[in-house]
Amino acid sequence: MTKRATVKGVGHYLPDRVVPNAEFEAIIDTSDEWIRSRSGIERRHFAAEGQMTSDLAIRAAQAALADAGLQAGDIDAIIVATSTPDLTFPSVATMVQAGLGMTSGFAFDVQAVCAGFVFALTNANALILSGQATRVLVIGAETFSRLMNWKDRGTCVLFGDGAGALVLEASEESGTNADRGILSTDLHSDGRFRDILYVNGGTSTGTTGHLVMEGKEVFRHAIEKLAETAHSALEKAGLSPEDVDWIVPHQANIRIIEGTAKRMQVPMDRVIVTVQDHGNTSAASIPLALSVGKARGQIKPGDLLVTEAIGGGLAWGSVVLRW
Repeated sequence: MTKRATVKGVGHYLPDRVVPNAEFEAIIDTSDEWIRSRSGIERRHFAAEGQMTSDLAIRAAQAALADAGLQAGDIDAIIVATSTPDLTFPSVATMVQAGLGMTSGFAFDVQAVCAGFVFALTNANALILSGQATRVLVIGAETFSRLMNWKDRGTCVLFGDGAGALVLEASEESGTNADRGILSTDLHSDGRFRDILYVNGGTSTGTTGHLVMEGKEVFRHAIEKLAETAHSALEKAGLSPEDVDWIVPHQANIRIIEGTAKRMQVPMDRVIVTVQDHGNTSAASIPLALSVGKARGQIKPGDLLVTEAIGGGLAWGSVVLRW
């Protein structure tokens, strides 16, 4: 028998405020058609004034726990992937821990920008396989609307706020790639490309800063690197693209999603797409898509999933898991 980290529950939360593309027409030189044609985005959610990343994360965590039929006290660890923490410290994860009423275990954040959830999932898998934890709550939560330069039409229309969460639980499986749970992971980063996607603030400037992106360069790296990491993770698991039921990609841009699927030779009817409704929610996008995909009836027990993402750093990676 082999220990695996299996999905026990999933959930998400989106702020009440829905922002359609048309709302940007009053503040910048853009249009609904321009945004849709370049990104596939039709609308996104923005957090309310005073609503923090931890608030979104707590709501998503509660939904995932309910889906799993568990209480906060059943969880051993919380990992939150975010680039938009409430404060420099303490971690959002400890705020979620307190918000859930969890007084035992441990909690910490992971920062890998849009690839954050893949990195967090990989860390959670390692905690479970090493015996450090039996159940881990893995959350992606962001309030990227607070990092936008509202004069930059190339970036401010792309991002939204939200949170998604997954409960992973240790289980004994047969040790083959027919097992449920995480079957393989693949992580990468290359700091030489940090200047094509970053926030121009922090302790070096004493400001929060705004997101800066070289869109064409990010697009070029994304298509190449996402397909490569997905193939690598599948190969590690002894599987091929033909075995995949669903690609659940980072929801950054429909053209990146389509380009990656084409390179993997997986048809778009086997790709979970939510970018039209949420925009780019960074580390929250994959768990949001997993939760929505399950709620739609697309993702079913036994399905083989590949999640892949790339973000600032550059950092990128993928996870192969059976639902």
